[in-house]
Amino acid sequence: MRTIFTMLALCITCCLTAQSKDEIRLLVRADDMGSFASANQACLDAATKGIVRSIEVMVPAAWFPEAAKLLNENPSIDVGVHLVLTSEWENCKWRPLTCAKSLTDKDGYFYQLIWARKDMPGCSLQESRWNIHEIEDEFRAQIETAKKCIKNLTHISTHMLCAEWNEDIKSLLLNLAKEYNLYWQADSPWEYFPKMNASSTDSPEKRIDAFIEALGKLQRGKTYLFVEHPAYNTPEMQTVGMKGYMNVAEDRAGIIKIFTDERVKKYIKEKGIRLVSYGELTSSQRSTVREK
Repeated sequence: MRTIFTMLALCITCCLTAQSKDEIRLLVRADDMGSFASANQACLDAATKGIVRSIEVMVPAAWFPEAAKLLNENPSIDVGVHLVLTSEWENCKWRPLTCAKSLTDKDGYFYQLIWARKDMPGCSLQESRWNIHEIEDEFRAQIETAKKCIKNLTHISTHMLCAEWNEDIKSLLLNLAKEYNLYWQADSPWEYFPKMNASSTDSPEKRIDAFIEALGKLQRGKTYLFVEHPAYNTPEMQTVGMKGYMNVAEDRAGIIKIFTDERVKKYIKEKGIRLVSYGELTSSQRSTVREK
């Protein structure tokens, strides 16, 4: 007998395949809620005042308690547990919830990176003698804490693709998703959003224009996924950075402007793009599975 999760995944794929030929669906996702107070407010605003339909929350991060409180005060927001195995920023660090020595650096923090970088030797999980049992324990702790603290949890996502880099870890997370009845699929069944003709250093106006231009390229009969990291340009965010990415505050402030811009919302409405969430894409399928 197929598990409920397997049937759910099949139903989602069938639903996407059977989608109206005239409909464009767009799932706009805001990542890294819980990382900073600025990110918490920006993610919330992006969902309540803008085009975001799913928010991903980081359990080990410092501002998770506030994130959980805000999300519970807004139960209509679709939430995913954003699993974390890295602590990338130079001035702010996160530790695992469990005793996971194989996943941490000499100071007990998560490694900065998943994949090795030549200009940052010894800073990646990939270079460590990681233990898959410790990864399982840590994933479980983050999932269980999220489920305990947040009412509207529907799915799992991964910070810096912390499960997709290794086939054994992918299989582990697929099994955990089934066990906890949360949606996760290593290989997205959705189309990725077209590349925008703007960079993180461009002005917010140019980036908004580029986003609208990319929206115009979306094809009918398809579902697209757009993932970004909104935050406000506050003194807190101005301290955030890592080697090769120091303009974090300016970059992420540009994202919240895109997510809440009136021109963007107007264009989405005029083009007939339907904004959807993970929960929306799975809720009707869950009901169908329960009835069988």
